[in-house]
Amino acid sequence: MMRAAISALAIVAAAVPAGGQSMSQRLNDYPTEARADYVFGCMAANGQNRTVLRQCACSIDVIASILPYRKYAEAEAVLSLQQAGGEQMAMFKSAVVPRTMVADLRRAQAEAEILCF
Repeated sequence: MMRAAISALAIVAAAVPAGGQSMSQRLNDYPTEARADYVFGCMAANGQNRTVLRQCACSIDVIASILPYRKYAEAEAVLSLQQAGGEQMAMFKSAVVPRTMVADLRRAQAEAEILCF
């Protein structure tokens, strides 16, 4: 009896990450607008058909399962700033923290590509 209770507690603990969100909450913390924006961009890059729509929707779902929305949005902001010119924007290309943010996003995107395309 005690062993079953400990096992059940371990399963619940594994399903709720340290941030206190369950996996389903984490998958749903991306606003619909952000998901749609990603899918539109993905389809523009990969094709405008039903198969690509499914693959792109799968891709953002995988990314959402890996990165909380806050980290996704921060990485997207860094990528946007990196594309801007000027001396002040150079820090976004060379600093460790922004590079780490982008690397985390790139890893999530790579995982999504493997699973969805």
